[in-house]
Amino acid sequence: MATTEKSTAAYGHDTIDPARASSPSINAPSEKLAETREVFKTTEDGVDFRTVSWQLATVIFLKINFAMSILAVPGALGTLGAIGGSLSIVAWEALNTYTAILIGDFRSRHPECHTLADACHILWGPLGREICGVMILVAQILVTAAGIVSVSTAFNALSNHSTCTVTFAFISAVLITGFSAVRTFARLGWLTWLGFVTFFIAVFVFVVAVTQQDRPAAAPPTGDFELGWTALAYPTFAAGMTASANIFLCGSGSFMYLPIISEMRRPQDYRKAALWTGLLVGAMYLTFSLVIYRYCGQWLTTPAFGSAGSLFKKIAYGIALPGLVIGNGIYQHVAAKYLFVRVLRDSKHLQEGTVVHWSTWIGINVVLGALSFIISQAVPILDYLLGLTGSLFSAPFCLIFPALFWMHDFKGYKTLSGKNKALWWLHAVIILIGLFMVVGGTYGVALSIRNAFATGLISKVFDCADNSGYIS
Repeated sequence: MATTEKSTAAYGHDTIDPARASSPSINAPSEKLAETREVFKTTEDGVDFRTVSWQLATVIFLKINFAMSILAVPGALGTLGAIGGSLSIVAWEALNTYTAILIGDFRSRHPECHTLADACHILWGPLGREICGVMILVAQILVTAAGIVSVSTAFNALSNHSTCTVTFAFISAVLITGFSAVRTFARLGWLTWLGFVTFFIAVFVFVVAVTQQDRPAAAPPTGDFELGWTALAYPTFAAGMTASANIFLCGSGSFMYLPIISEMRRPQDYRKAALWTGLLVGAMYLTFSLVIYRYCGQWLTTPAFGSAGSLFKKIAYGIALPGLVIGNGIYQHVAAKYLFVRVLRDSKHLQEGTVVHWSTWIGINVVLGALSFIISQAVPILDYLLGLTGSLFSAPFCLIFPALFWMHDFKGYKTLSGKNKALWWLHAVIILIGLFMVVGGTYGVALSIRNAFATGLISKVFDCADNSGYIS
């Protein structure tokens, strides 16, 4: 194909080729040609970004997806019921894994894509790239803001709310920004392992703790009480959409995979990492959330660690704290890496440790950290920040855009018959699901945020109140 035979020069900072394939199939470029179109070159002089194995990529993907969302999903099951919530977890994870593969396959055909913004440039030109780039930054700022809330929650739990929550949030933002400022994913490797393992252990300890208690910590301390567990629930539209958006967000980190693929030794191994991630993330969210909901019922706190009582809440948060900081540092790192490459692409400063290189990298991280801190104190509730991110950004990034990428490269499929035509319409249905999540999810979360302010659940911005375990 002519698309795959462009020279390296054709893929400069503002000249990524908007390929137009009309054939029912398009082949990926050869491994040698793909290498010339990579953003980061394998080098021994300067910074070598291309050092991530597929196993390490899997761990990073796991840490991206298995993070603070587990603290919100049990509450989503309380809204949807055990059966509805379980079906939602399985369906969303399967769909998210499939679209993650679509993103990787698109990049294999267009290896110059470092982020979704580059991919959108191929579809819609420079304007598409800039709009998508802004969306990526806003999404990552919201996710990092949710991370600041979760880390400040941990500090409150560990210290018995010894100081204003805003102070803890500021400390959280500084720690997350410090981790984000590590330049390459390979150097984040052992820290990412540490983050995943500590967070997994914390969740496991918490789950065991709730199964060993006579009653949930948030339930009445004496007398009879109604657990409130239900197989099927019938929530309002706003509550149901907020819960569904939270579950969808659990496995919707695939839009952050592209910068990591760009730093893999062999991007061709990406599919293995994506499949293992989808399988493991789905299994962990399903099993942990079902057990937590079975033993806590309606007496869930948000975040969920508060449901285990004061002692185990402290133990869980103490173990999880490194994982929370590291996981949220990855989110900010992805946004910072996008801006960094966007500013320095095709210049000598991209992979050389010059003053421009370092000042750009550190400056971007500080600005993103400051913005995330401000947002975290404007909407200081984890569920709503995650739900808003899932509806407004993850739905386009992980459903609509991947399906459009496939349609772009295989547009001829819609004129064929049988299986190929069905495959084309399958991706059309994925786009419709994504649009429904954008409109319905955003509406539902917006109503929930309005009700939270009206009822006093969010009393004011930059609030000093303890956030380590209120009833959801």
